[in-house]
Amino acid sequence: MSAQESSIHKANPPRTIAVTGGKGGVGKTSVALNLALTLARHEKRVLLLDGDTDLANVSIMLGLYPERTLANVVTGECRLEDILLEANYGLHILPGASGVQECMDMAPEDSFRILRALSMLERRYDYVITDTAAGLQPTGLHMIAAAELACVVVTPDPASLTDAFSLIKVLKRRGYKRTPSVLVNMAQGASQARSVFQRLDAAARRHLQSSLHYMGGIWRDETLRQSVLNQQPVALLPLSDPSCRQFSTLADMLEVRLAQLPVRKAGIAAYWHSVSKRQSASARKADVQDASATSRERCLQAVGELETVLGGADESAMLRYDVFMRLFALLGRTPDNDTIEIIQTGLGAIAWENLSSEQREHLATHLRHLADEITLTDTPSDSPGEEERSLPQPVLPEPFYDRISFGDQENLVKVLKEQPSGISLNQLLRSLAKEDGSGA
Repeated sequence: MSAQESSIHKANPPRTIAVTGGKGGVGKTSVALNLALTLARHEKRVLLLDGDTDLANVSIMLGLYPERTLANVVTGECRLEDILLEANYGLHILPGASGVQECMDMAPEDSFRILRALSMLERRYDYVITDTAAGLQPTGLHMIAAAELACVVVTPDPASLTDAFSLIKVLKRRGYKRTPSVLVNMAQGASQARSVFQRLDAAARRHLQSSLHYMGGIWRDETLRQSVLNQQPVALLPLSDPSCRQFSTLADMLEVRLAQLPVRKAGIAAYWHSVSKRQSASARKADVQDASATSRERCLQAVGELETVLGGADESAMLRYDVFMRLFALLGRTPDNDTIEIIQTGLGAIAWENLSSEQREHLATHLRHLADEITLTDTPSDSPGEEERSLPQPVLPEPFYDRISFGDQENLVKVLKEQPSGISLNQLLRSLAKEDGSGA
């Protein structure tokens, strides 16, 4: 396919596929490149987007080293057509496709210019295949969402399955509704490939309530490994070669799968344009909210951002220390009763039960020491004894005998001798008062 032939615009949008993986080293770039070459070999117009955020890996695997990427288009140095690379069978490669993320930070008219050019470009092809960056970066997730079919490449390595599961879980949480397809790479045979898929599918069904689609497997062989080292994809080998035939089978399975899916009316550029508009609207809304936000709203927003930072995996003890000291110092500027109650409530909200016995003892010792310091600080005199002597002491009344209630003391002694030993003093006094009252 020549560049002139590819310039003819198609009436229907292309079928879009994102070849992705939960981690690096699973061979997704090799799969994307060989699949694209195989489709082009079958006289399909194919555009391969190199979306890896690190290097133009697709081009390097062909021995091509692009001088310019999409980043140069974003900066206005060249046109989109100027960076296209043409490989075997008329395959076109767009290096540095991850640069489309930078359009989100541009002025609306500039980003629209680039995305419109991308939209015009993709209409020339039957297939647009994106080699996404591995992992859970936002750019890679957007590239998956932009395609109508996600092909998740895994290997028999358990770590590969774990990372692929994490990728699928994140996609589902972000609202991804389509069913991902799974391709098992570097398998020992059909039985192992099917077993690997079943393990991942079972985990998705159990924990995500989602089922996966089995795209097939690519067997591990020496020819495929050497092709990467020699920068000669196996799709360029004769059709009789076993490694080449594997990707012909994969291309057939891909077409069968796409036939089961409805054709999307919009392409990749349209998706990115919608993302750009959403982000612009969100930014305008955030500006309005910031302008009208109350002190309480701003504080709660700041605390939420602080929780996000401290909840990450890279926080340090020194960072937590600095944050705690600054917030505690801010809280202690007005140590009134409300502040004391706030501190008490905060202490009660801490999960002390998660501390070990040694940690509890250490913290209790520190709190007792702090309480002693507060007590000493609150005492204005260095000699507590002197202050205690200076305080007014309550005067207790001296005890006296009530002759009106109990009669003469001689009578009391006589009555005491006559009472049994088990009677209480209160009972005795009540009986005396009754007797005296009856004799008056």
